[in-house]
Amino acid sequence: MRVISLIEHTMERWTTTVWTLLSPPKQQRGEVVAILRRQCDDSALILGRERVLVPNSFVIDLPPESHRRLTTTSTELSRYLAAQVHRHAAEQGYTFAGPVAVSLRSAGGEAVGRFRIHGHIAPQSRG
Repeated sequence: MRVISLIEHTMERWTTTVWTLLSPPKQQRGEVVAILRRQCDDSALILGRERVLVPNSFVIDLPPESHRRLTTTSTELSRYLAAQVHRHAAEQGYTFAGPVAVSLRSAGGEAVGRFRIHGHIAPQSRG
């Protein structure tokens, strides 16, 4: 039970840190997840009566300072965000062309005051 409590505390701590870094003071928590969900909804391709294909590969462009701070937790954050996309897809009955991947990258020389999210459909590679 102590291990679960420790994991929950750690997840809560980095989630709070992420939201602090990603959002300006007036921005609501959960906006990143909401944008990922919206990307799925807006980019849905109807392939058949019960088959709707949505993006499965997402890249979040962050301001360089935010990206540098998040590099230690980027794997956990990516997994968490991918799980949120999976949950939304299950609720809506969406399907994916391959595994869901969310990656963080620095916006580089661009002057980005906030984050930007790009999503696309990436077929599963055969190998």
